[in-house]
Amino acid sequence: MKAIMYGAGNIGRGFIGATLAQSGYAVTFVDISEEVVEHLNENHSYPIRLVSNEEVTDIEITGVDAIHGLYSEEVISAISKTDLLAISVGANVLPLIASNIVKGIKRRFKTTEAPLNIFLCENLVDVKQVMEGLLKKYLNSKEQSLFDERIGLVTTSIGRMVPVQTQKMKDGNPMRVCVEPYDSLPVDRDAIKGEMPSIKNMIPFSPFDFYLKHKLYIHNLGHAVCAYLGMVAGKTFIYEAIEEPIIRHITKMAMMESGRALALEYSVPLEEILENIDDLLQRFGNRALGDTCARVGGDPVRKLAPTDRLIGAAVFCQRRGSSYVGITVGVAGAIYYCIREKGEIQSDKKARRILGELCQIEPDSCLGERVMGFYSMLCQEISLEGVYQRILELDVLCY
Repeated sequence: MKAIMYGAGNIGRGFIGATLAQSGYAVTFVDISEEVVEHLNENHSYPIRLVSNEEVTDIEITGVDAIHGLYSEEVISAISKTDLLAISVGANVLPLIASNIVKGIKRRFKTTEAPLNIFLCENLVDVKQVMEGLLKKYLNSKEQSLFDERIGLVTTSIGRMVPVQTQKMKDGNPMRVCVEPYDSLPVDRDAIKGEMPSIKNMIPFSPFDFYLKHKLYIHNLGHAVCAYLGMVAGKTFIYEAIEEPIIRHITKMAMMESGRALALEYSVPLEEILENIDDLLQRFGNRALGDTCARVGGDPVRKLAPTDRLIGAAVFCQRRGSSYVGITVGVAGAIYYCIREKGEIQSDKKARRILGELCQIEPDSCLGERVMGFYSMLCQEISLEGVYQRILELDVLCY
């Protein structure tokens, strides 16, 4: 079996490509890093290090090679013959690789009727719709019909945490990737064409919208709340932040608020969601990952978008009649960080503008007033203990 991993970065090498190789696929990475491509073609292997607070485990991923992303003919030919394609290049790069993928698909249509599943491993809410639009614009009506019949655009939920790799993590080998042990791979079962691929720890699930919201409104939400409150408290690392009892309480509260709303929306047992929340909180405390609050909280403009992890979760809870007080503290922290990142002076006027223009939340709405109240507390340098006391006072339903 052959698989192409488009993108040989942290997720490409550290999770998806490695999982495919361990599942018996001969994996060909496509990347524009000459160093990475050269190393993979010379050694046909690379190391992964699983790190936790308890132990370190080294694994050698074998049976791999690579194609430089600028060698279009080689990429197109490989796509036309592969059994599976996975993509993890970053949302901004998707338009740049769409042409090669389409040409590979077109060539494939001429040589085989076998379906091709494309695993979309991007941190983008509507990645399937985006990718479908990028690919189909190059296809005529007949080719679009074949596309719908044979090409599966399979959304995935990437839960493995992979931090920025430091020289210490590389430990003398520039190809080494340090990752957490967690390796479950939920995928959209309904999107898969043909036979179900046999992939290690893959979890086909339907309706997959549950997993997408679970990842965004619990995992990503909790990570963000922890990061922003960690920076408010002067913490550098995520593990330092989550070890602070107050930050842990607020982070857990925000995640549980989303969890209750998800349980109501999808009729999933709340106990299962709460167990996952406890597991995530434990994983946030992985010191060996060395993940920083600045990295996790980076790009606050994107994370404050109306459908993203903070505002999206708050609105989702509001719609389901679930409390969202803890989430609003995270929103306030993100706005505080957003203003600070721009080098501007903190002010209610700036915060209200961000709420209205970026978050698309009326500052005078119930949700907006909650956020502004906590934002003002952060500006007044009221302790997180004081913030938490206010949370407990407001922990009632808001409509």
